[in-house]
Amino acid sequence: MQGRIDISVVVVSYNVKPYLEQALLSIHKALRGTRSEVFVVDNASGDGSPAMVRTKFPDVRLIVNDVNAGFARANNQALQRVRGRAVCLINPDTLVREDTFRICVETLDSRPDAGMVGCKILNPDGSLQLACRRSFPTPWVAFTKISGLSMLFPGSHIFGRYNLTYLDPDATCEVEAVSGSFMIVRREVLEDVGLLDESFFLYGEDLDWCYRIHQKGWKIIYLPATQIIHYKGRSAREATFDTLRVFDDAMHLFVKKHFHSGWSFIPMWFLRAGIWIRSGVSLVLRLMERLAIPLVDVLWMQAGFVLALLLRFGTLKHWSSYRLVNPVYTLVWLACLYAAGCYRKGVFSSAKAVGGTVLGLVMSASLTFFFPQYAFSRKVVLFAGMFNAVLLGGWRLAIRLFSRFPHFPFFGTVGRTLLRRRAVVVGTGPESRKLHERLKHRIEAGYDMAGLIAIEERDLVRPAEGGIPRIGVLSDLGRIARTHRIQTVIFSTESVDFQSIVSAIAGGRNSHLDFKMVPRDLDVIIGSSSIDSLEDMPLVDLDYRIYRTHALVLKRATDMLAVLVLAPVLLPLTAALLLHPAYSFRRTEIAGEMSEPVRIRELWARGRKTGGWLGLVPLFWSVFTGKMTLVGLEVKSFDRTAPAAGFKPGLTGLTQLNTAKRLSAEEKERYRLYYLKNYSYLLDMEILLKALFRL
Repeated sequence: MQGRIDISVVVVSYNVKPYLEQALLSIHKALRGTRSEVFVVDNASGDGSPAMVRTKFPDVRLIVNDVNAGFARANNQALQRVRGRAVCLINPDTLVREDTFRICVETLDSRPDAGMVGCKILNPDGSLQLACRRSFPTPWVAFTKISGLSMLFPGSHIFGRYNLTYLDPDATCEVEAVSGSFMIVRREVLEDVGLLDESFFLYGEDLDWCYRIHQKGWKIIYLPATQIIHYKGRSAREATFDTLRVFDDAMHLFVKKHFHSGWSFIPMWFLRAGIWIRSGVSLVLRLMERLAIPLVDVLWMQAGFVLALLLRFGTLKHWSSYRLVNPVYTLVWLACLYAAGCYRKGVFSSAKAVGGTVLGLVMSASLTFFFPQYAFSRKVVLFAGMFNAVLLGGWRLAIRLFSRFPHFPFFGTVGRTLLRRRAVVVGTGPESRKLHERLKHRIEAGYDMAGLIAIEERDLVRPAEGGIPRIGVLSDLGRIARTHRIQTVIFSTESVDFQSIVSAIAGGRNSHLDFKMVPRDLDVIIGSSSIDSLEDMPLVDLDYRIYRTHALVLKRATDMLAVLVLAPVLLPLTAALLLHPAYSFRRTEIAGEMSEPVRIRELWARGRKTGGWLGLVPLFWSVFTGKMTLVGLEVKSFDRTAPAAGFKPGLTGLTQLNTAKRLSAEEKERYRLYYLKNYSYLLDMEILLKALFRL
């Protein structure tokens, strides 16, 4: 059976559907005339990659993982099933030349000592990708790379060993390692050396495999006679984890595994220190990017403080007296600005800045009342608050105004950079495409459009129209937002039903996303807080009060307080029911606010679920643990095919109060939308009182 297959090709894919499709087309073309098989292992992509493979490449053997298993483990899943006498591991973001597989297999056939071959790998611009031939990162080789000596002296045999830059890129040669983006291994080597080391999640597993192949005495050959193109790092860009951290961990693991003994302490220490330094520099740069706007605010606050002192005393001689309290006031104002939403990327709202400043003034004034040691002058605090409101709101307003005028090129560029928000449109129909194009081409709208999000996975398989990318499916919104740096999600109610809108907002409430919609009828707007006009197309902010932080905290506190008050009754009653032979507690799964089931216990007696107030006893404990709430949505059995409910199931609610009316599905949906739209603490109290009188 194995002799019938010349080569097995294994592709591990993660959210790179457009590249994967082109890679498979080139692979199939290069495999013509050979006895071959192709495996695709999908690492829980959310961009419709599995559906595309099933539809367009039915002959490909597809393995779909529920989670991202990592590069090594995913490859091993296919390597355990391959039948070819040669096996190729290739990345999904590559294009293969028609003769690549033939030349590589012929080289293995002609060189019995060759265990692995790799070809010449080019960047999209035609330049050589240096990683296609490498040396093992011994402490010295790694030191030359980290220190930059390999870049300064690429032609040196001493300093250029990391990427073998002193060798002719067009000469066939034996090397220590080739790139994991394309490597072909002899089946006998696979059986001799074993599979990839799954301790490496991403990066380093190819080096480790090459090292073990060398240890077994096999040769690794670099073949420049054929080439592939590699769009490097496409899958890594889609990763929800810190790829730099994963790379550093892989290098630590490789060093610990292979070079721990036999090397002096100083080179090893220097190598690890170099990795840590690089990670630290990257972290500092990311922090500086996030702290840039708060630092500007701090500078304006200091200017406001100076003006307040001048207005109060007419001089700055008292500045030194405030050197201790100034940082306290500054931190209070920064915290209030953060709470007002001023530091969410793309939010340059003067109103939010003024609101945060006023809140900071109230907090600072409270400090002077409760802590007299900070009350040097309440007038200084008042004046500083007034100046801060003008300065902090003013510089944001200036950026917004100047960005609209082309004769302010500097401010215009800075303004568009700061104000433009990365956005997506939900839906793939003509209305969604039209909305995407209008937002994309209207610079003053302030949106940097990333593409469309499909409602269902099958929509991703259909041919894209208008050249607009489809970057994923709505159920995967969290990952899409992180990987594509999305800040605004826009719904067209012509394409998306309210059930999907509510579920998406419920799932994204902790991701700092702004949700907007283009309504068909403004009478059905749910919780709108503001409207942006785009010619005749209004964009309405979706601001469900029930998902605001203070509302969630208050609702949760009420739930826990109610259970604690009832605990003297609930505890002995629960114990009595547990001991009573006629009653039993059965586990069941109900629909929650997310796509996963909520597991609770229900009270049963004589084969039937107990109703009335006694049946609520185990549910109160579900409220206490946060699985349910006192006032919420109707309790439904979990159905994985149904959309998420959008909020927690409740012991009571508007729907539960009206069960006697035998509500239709449409009427239940109206009650649910009404509750989400009009939620308030008083509404919850009213529902609870009505429920109590009905018991």
